[in-house]
Amino acid sequence: MDPVPGEMTRELVEEGTVSTVSPERRHWTRPEPRVLHDAAHLRLEKPAEVRLRLQQRAPANLRHHFRRAVVRFLVLVVADLASFGVMRALVRAVRDYALVGDTVAARVEAMVPAGILNGWQYAAALFMGLLVTGNFGRGDKRRDPRRLFLGAALATALPLWMTIWSRGLEPVLFQYGLVTLLVWIGLVLERRTINRVVTLVRPAERDRMDVLFVGPGADCVDAMRKPAFSAGTDYRPIGFLDTHVLSAPGALGRMTDLPTVLAASGAQAVVISGYLSEPQFRDVVDTALAGGCQVLSVPRSIQIAGVHPTTVWRGGQALVELTRPTLKGWQLLLKRLLDLIGASAGLLFLSPLFGLVALAVKVESRGPVSFGHRRVGLNGRTFTCYKFRSMHSDAEERLQADPALHAEYVANAYKLPEGRDPRLTAVGRFLRKTSLDELPQLVNVLNGEMSLVGPRPIVPMELNQYGHGAPVFLSIKPGMTGAWQINGRSRVSYPDRADIELDYVRTWSLIRDLWILCKTLPVVLGRRGAH
Repeated sequence: MDPVPGEMTRELVEEGTVSTVSPERRHWTRPEPRVLHDAAHLRLEKPAEVRLRLQQRAPANLRHHFRRAVVRFLVLVVADLASFGVMRALVRAVRDYALVGDTVAARVEAMVPAGILNGWQYAAALFMGLLVTGNFGRGDKRRDPRRLFLGAALATALPLWMTIWSRGLEPVLFQYGLVTLLVWIGLVLERRTINRVVTLVRPAERDRMDVLFVGPGADCVDAMRKPAFSAGTDYRPIGFLDTHVLSAPGALGRMTDLPTVLAASGAQAVVISGYLSEPQFRDVVDTALAGGCQVLSVPRSIQIAGVHPTTVWRGGQALVELTRPTLKGWQLLLKRLLDLIGASAGLLFLSPLFGLVALAVKVESRGPVSFGHRRVGLNGRTFTCYKFRSMHSDAEERLQADPALHAEYVANAYKLPEGRDPRLTAVGRFLRKTSLDELPQLVNVLNGEMSLVGPRPIVPMELNQYGHGAPVFLSIKPGMTGAWQINGRSRVSYPDRADIELDYVRTWSLIRDLWILCKTLPVVLGRRGAH
């Protein structure tokens, strides 16, 4: 992080106006933070002259923003088409020139026959697909894997549409999925490679925009420490103006000093932090836009609530709609398809193991083979979560018989240390350690009560551990495995467990679900955190 106001040197002019920056626009980079000096030629008496000087600088700022946008667009277009060209060349080398053998060449020919990736035709479709889905936008848009997947899917659909009538639906659907996947992988790798190459060839410090923060001092300092303004990003914080009458330590001045500071510092962006009154907000926006500056806002309420903001227009006025981070329809469909395929395959291939476990449970102790426990699911609805029975039939009586042990059980997030739980049978301990007791939850997944990946299903009394995040936690189905299970499991207790699972819900993606499934197997085999 670049130095924050505590490391700045500030000098005020005699009448209490803000000091100005020396003509040399030195950046605040370690080890020498920018030092503010009094510049007599910028000690302007009339506000109108300050505003005029600021507006005279506006064309330079606008040209700077335009050049950045054009360069970003051209680099991404060339790199995307080059990525497609490399992928197409690899497919042709394997298919047409038998680079890895005739057998593989024949199989690739059957899956991706000649003409599927027709050079310029698909290149034009790829450009249109990425353009329509917003993959050339600013900020994180150009690095979003989900947005890139949509672009690749649209691009592949355009040239393959007409082939349905000549080749049939089934082969075209297979080719569509395969080509989309190949192009998407190439795009994701290419976009990530671009970031690294650009960082090496042209260090971020050369192109970072100087940013001035405006708002209550504490909110400005907090915003300057956010990841969006840290080292390696597009923005370089240079200081803040405090909207309070009594400015916070390190402030470059007050609201009334905004035109002077913008004119003197050469800032190219202004960030509004925290609460500003309507007149203050209007003055900041008018002044910043007059100087050709980019205007950003960091609303504190959105950060606290953890919700998704969306700009909507009503009656010609822009409003920010705050929504709970639930999954969209197409995301729910993909997740459900993954659950149905995974649960069906699991029940089919693991049926012999089900029989062996059921026999072991039945032979060791009296009682049913399976056990159903009430858990909280999607939107607070309770359901019966199935497991292989790992406890004695009088398990609760055994636990209640020792008040001290029961109190320890409640205090330890409803868990007991390994080897101290009187409720477990010998077979049950093995099932818990290997997680085999949870296999019947595949039935819950098939019934739609659970998902393969999601938050851990909890008992109602645990819901208090999630505090204000409980509605977010309940906005998605619980899962057989999840972020908590692969990050320590029983070794991670509340409140860290709640933080891990809430972060999973808020940042859900199908790619992350697949990654968690892949990570689950080594965690289960290693028996890490299970007891």
